[in-house]
Amino acid sequence: MNPLHSNLTPARHWKDIPQQVSHRAMSSEGRRRVVMGVVKTAGIVTALAVLAWGGYGVVAALQDEPGRMPQTVKAAPLRDLVLVTDGVLDQAWLARTLAIPKGASLMELDLFQLRGRLLASGQVRSASLTRSFPATLSVSLSERPPVARLQVQDQTDAMRTLYVARDGTVFEGVVYDAKMTDTLPWLAGVKLTRQGGVFLPVAGMETVADLLAKAKLEAEHLYATWRRVSLERLATDGEIDVGTKDGTRIVFGTNEDFFRQLANLDAILDAAHAHPEKALRVINLAVGGQVPVAFETAAAAPDASPVRAAPPATRGPLFTGFNHN
Repeated sequence: MNPLHSNLTPARHWKDIPQQVSHRAMSSEGRRRVVMGVVKTAGIVTALAVLAWGGYGVVAALQDEPGRMPQTVKAAPLRDLVLVTDGVLDQAWLARTLAIPKGASLMELDLFQLRGRLLASGQVRSASLTRSFPATLSVSLSERPPVARLQVQDQTDAMRTLYVARDGTVFEGVVYDAKMTDTLPWLAGVKLTRQGGVFLPVAGMETVADLLAKAKLEAEHLYATWRRVSLERLATDGEIDVGTKDGTRIVFGTNEDFFRQLANLDAILDAAHAHPEKALRVINLAVGGQVPVAFETAAAAPDASPVRAAPPATRGPLFTGFNHN
């Protein structure tokens, strides 16, 4: 061992010094405040629990156990029908469709059955009914907007107009503005099938609705001239035939972008204005970039009266006379 270090003691740190300080005792006032705080918190929690349990009990009594409801509330007749909808259906239609007996109380209503009456129209996509005590029934509806119309002949040989939604649902629309329905094209090439008293959805309507929506949004001046839309070759050839007010037949292909086809159609119609002596009869946009068209002399053009639910035009000879890139 080195003699120079033999007598040296290790350096001491202040933490090695024993600490004799004790924690300050809490005063009686401090203890009282702590106890009161705990009691207050426990009281609030207990009160909230009681309120929650009471609310649950009230809901259970009103919905699942009507026998526990006060007789005065249970017997109160329905006073108000509140309607909220994203469409056109009104209060009169709601009251007529629900057909709630006069004097019926809120608790007597079978909400499941009433909801079925609303959905049976086909115009209503979804419906929710809520009891608002003591005497109000609130109804919230989401409607199917029509995208096209068609005419059918009923058992009495009378013609009636039906409407078709984007999802293919066929229904008798009510409360529609005639100015709106007059802009809807007529459907052709459609065979309706009835099952259980209602028509089955029209197949392929989502594709047709895409074309109609694109035309209305991007080329409304073109859409305004469309009177008939045929689905006759939609499933077999992927083609949608559109008939215009002046008798022109336009063929759209479902394998081509609708926006591009509409742009080609607009350019073709602009170019055709330079030949007023001829009338466009057929424009086939389904073939891609090279668009064949067929002309005939303007004097031989058919009458421009609106085309209703007439059969679609038959396929003509090979289209010639106009190419557009």
